[in-house]
Amino acid sequence: MNINAIAGSPSAPFRQLYARAVTAAGVLLLAASAVCAAAGEPATSAAPAANGAAAAKPVFKPVDVFDLQWAADPQIAPDGRSIAYVRMSMDIKTDRPQRLIWLTGVDGKHARPLSDASGSSMPRWSPDGTRIAYLSTASDGSTQLFMYWADSNVSAPISHFTESPTSLAWSPDGRRLAFTMAAPAERKPLKVELPQAPKGASWADPPKLIDRLVYRVDGEGYLPASFSQLFVIGADGGPARQLTHGDFDHDGPPAWSSDSAAVYISANRRPDVDYEPLDTEIYRVDLGDGSLHALTDRRGPDTHPVVSPDGKQIAYLGFDDQRLGYQRTQLYVMDADGSHSRSLSAGLDRDVGEPQWSGDGKRIFFEYGDRGAIKLASIDLRGNVRTLASDLGGADVTRPYTGGSFTAARNGRFAYMQASAGAPPALATGTDARDISTLTALSANLLDQRTLGTLEEMDFDSSADARKIQGWILKPPHFDPAKKYPLLLEIHGGPFAAYGASFAAEQQLYAAAGYVVLYANPRGSTGYGEEFADLIHHDYPDKDFDDLMSGVDAVLGKGYIDPDRLFVTGGSGGGVLTAWIVGHTDRFRAAVVVKPVINWTSFVLTADLSNYFYRYWFAGFPWDDEQAYWKRSPLAYVGNVHTPTMLMTGEADYRTPSGEAEQFYEALKLRRIDTALVRVPHAPHDISSRPSLLIAKVAYVLGWFAAHDASAAHEAAAGQEGGAR
Repeated sequence: MNINAIAGSPSAPFRQLYARAVTAAGVLLLAASAVCAAAGEPATSAAPAANGAAAAKPVFKPVDVFDLQWAADPQIAPDGRSIAYVRMSMDIKTDRPQRLIWLTGVDGKHARPLSDASGSSMPRWSPDGTRIAYLSTASDGSTQLFMYWADSNVSAPISHFTESPTSLAWSPDGRRLAFTMAAPAERKPLKVELPQAPKGASWADPPKLIDRLVYRVDGEGYLPASFSQLFVIGADGGPARQLTHGDFDHDGPPAWSSDSAAVYISANRRPDVDYEPLDTEIYRVDLGDGSLHALTDRRGPDTHPVVSPDGKQIAYLGFDDQRLGYQRTQLYVMDADGSHSRSLSAGLDRDVGEPQWSGDGKRIFFEYGDRGAIKLASIDLRGNVRTLASDLGGADVTRPYTGGSFTAARNGRFAYMQASAGAPPALATGTDARDISTLTALSANLLDQRTLGTLEEMDFDSSADARKIQGWILKPPHFDPAKKYPLLLEIHGGPFAAYGASFAAEQQLYAAAGYVVLYANPRGSTGYGEEFADLIHHDYPDKDFDDLMSGVDAVLGKGYIDPDRLFVTGGSGGGVLTAWIVGHTDRFRAAVVVKPVINWTSFVLTADLSNYFYRYWFAGFPWDDEQAYWKRSPLAYVGNVHTPTMLMTGEADYRTPSGEAEQFYEALKLRRIDTALVRVPHAPHDISSRPSLLIAKVAYVLGWFAAHDASAAHEAAAGQEGGAR
């Protein structure tokens, strides 16, 4: 599992399992504006244009974040002629991402919004392609089911729920929709008799009783007394029928039997569910009598059922749980009654995701991560894989994490999120690797008028064991190899995740400030095989430090980096490694540790998923093996730190709670090491979840680095003296 899973990153089993859950500052901000003029090349001034041409375009600026737009959740019509997708943008007034469903032909023509209601998402075509069910914001602000009729171009709500539905799935006959939604818990809490407050009195809020092991989830807060249940509703609206019951979460997406008489869903219905968090099974729920039948029974996750067109087979995802930190998700097929289960992707040493049957039932489309890219492929029932596209991704526009989505029509045409280094994801469609068309360039009006950093891929050998490590160098706009630049090492989280060659606003802002940015996929990263990822099993952090330092050395060897101007930052798992780095080397002038784990014992006992971390990332409880936890904790090496180190944490972070950053900050303060703590109000683990917070994060990082960059300070002072003269 990846530590960022709920906040928006990989690990399919946990996305399923916890889907409901998935005045110094002023000085630093001023310093951030100064770094552009001091970091090797002024980011706000244009380099001389070749052949006397017009002045170069300006670089990417922080406020440009609000003008980014991109395509997400592409849904191709069953006949392969039209695509519905979610057009993402940033609202500068509300400071939040905005979603709006658009329609376009596969030739890129007739593009139009499905409705004018902002906040629309999750478009799902009816089997006959005449309607689209989707989620949108109703007049009272609640999330409801809406229906769009293509022949009349009319949309209307078909629900009036008190909770928010999600994971929509049409029945094959087009008469019903299945979805999941929270329903009240059945178990009654401890009964406590409290007197009523007198009329007009203002008493304190009553205490809140907690008796579950998992009682809060990052991004969701403290969990209500409810569980995710499976529902069905008529396609024309009316009352919804709850199909599952009990104090268990039933997580989508659901799938219908070919005769529309049953729905398949994944759930962990063990009595000790909180203590065995990965052990989900696939269940068949019969609509006739509401009976529930388990189709799988192994130890490990079984998720994402997809029924073949003839209804005879079910494809699904999962693995045999060996209690390793990383476990490869495979694609399985079984008969509709649960018999004859077998892995189709056993020979593919990569995680498989998003399975979807071809129209003829002979192949299954899927996606998989491979060396910093997400590939769209198909596999036949004998396990033969055919790659259809190699540039799926771009789901995270803030940092270059891999991830994206696609769908396929009955005729084999597919639509997907197309990643590139120069722009957020576009909408693309095709039939194979030689027939790909890009349909949108939603940020072109902005980015065509900006000079971005240029990305270069590189491989280097790790000093730990000579393994090849993949990395990328993002060079500043107007890069000149004859000059010397500061280097900023930016480390991804996870740790079981990966970066790739996709657009990332945060890295582009660092490059625009004059830094050469290095990011890499050290051991533990996904997309390089199971053995590579599990090199850090019960050994993290350790030799991933060597991987990253070897990357720094490789860039230094190119000759355009000032070795006295090295900086490092990273968030979540990258925060762990940044804190580890400053405890093991003094080569960096300054560091910014974002939302880290500092003390593995306190983390395991306060993180939202304690039931997972102690069992899969360690061999047992911290009180049974204190040294195993302590020797991997950056706090154990804080006595070695001399590097000026800033800490940053979200005040509502329940994945790596604020106490982690605070421990390191307080220890550095006690040792009189130059440090600062930045607390982001109301922010969860996804500290950049709002556009202004992404901008603020970058500003504080650049401000801290500028304040500790001797070269920058010298040049800035010289500039001020020159101006005075």
